[in-house]
Amino acid sequence: MFARGARAVSALSDALLIVIFVAAAVLSLGTSWILVLTIERIGARIGVSEALLGMLAALAADAPELTAAVTALSGHRSRIGAGVVIGSNVFNLAALLGVAAVVAASIALHRRVILLEGVVAVAIAIVCVLVVVAGMPPAVGAAISLAVLVPYVVLLGLRSDQLRRLGLPDRWRRWLATAVHEEELELEPAIHPRRGRRKDVAVAAVAVGVVVGASVVMEQSASQLGTRHAVPDIIVGGLILAAVTSLPNAVAAVYLAARGRGSATLSTAMNSNALNVVAGLLLPASLVGLGTATAATSLIALYYLAFTVLVLAMAYAARGLHRTQGALIIAAYLAFVGLLLAVA
Repeated sequence: MFARGARAVSALSDALLIVIFVAAAVLSLGTSWILVLTIERIGARIGVSEALLGMLAALAADAPELTAAVTALSGHRSRIGAGVVIGSNVFNLAALLGVAAVVAASIALHRRVILLEGVVAVAIAIVCVLVVVAGMPPAVGAAISLAVLVPYVVLLGLRSDQLRRLGLPDRWRRWLATAVHEEELELEPAIHPRRGRRKDVAVAAVAVGVVVGASVVMEQSASQLGTRHAVPDIIVGGLILAAVTSLPNAVAAVYLAARGRGSATLSTAMNSNALNVVAGLLLPASLVGLGTATAATSLIALYYLAFTVLVLAMAYAARGLHRTQGALIIAAYLAFVGLLLAVA
């Protein structure tokens, strides 16, 4: 079935492929916004914490890039698949944090939140580099990443009394409880869901189907256009699809920053990036393989790790991000684009 769909796409003209790509992108991105809203409502109905709700919302917003990446990997276009995931993560840092800081002039952040999220973000970025650059088996990378991500997700859903039952030293328990509480304070302005109703479950199910279908069409049409015009796969995935599929998060970040609610962007960016690597790259690559690393794929993986460390270090040093730092983050992304074009 997948092969028949690919053959059908290959028979279309360039003009029609462009129309299909744009239409699929609009449909996928628009429906992913509906999916985010319904997931938030369902989470509010079952009573999850603000921090865990933010993680669920990030996962829903990531649906277009996750689907595009998995589609590419399953079609043995590993450079496009890796490019979508890692390129999306680099774009997220620039759009969600750099642009948001420029728009808001200043975004205040809690240092405990930066450290808590930073440990998870940097650990998963390191695993990504080890898999893409050093040849670590994707299954091993997925296992290590899940060993980091799952406890973090569980922690976000625990109450203070539940933390006490873990048997952690009091100092650690108090620090973790405060960090999770501060993350919820940062996310609270961004999340205002009403309690979900039964129909929201049905809407979410339909939205998932639409996002997945539209994202598959978007990836295949972009891949076909790239092949016809000799555009390197890493450019198709790491720049074009990465930026297009990340637009919902970027628009939301600018919207929040313009209204003085930019503190939610750090959690959104870091959680989104961690989920992208695990669900969009490591898990599917464990089943279908990732292929041999090229100079371009190695570059984007290494840049992603360095960019993550840079942004977290700036945010920690200044207890947030200011307009000057936001401009530096945007400049670093433009440098990434230039380097990738040069290497590809």
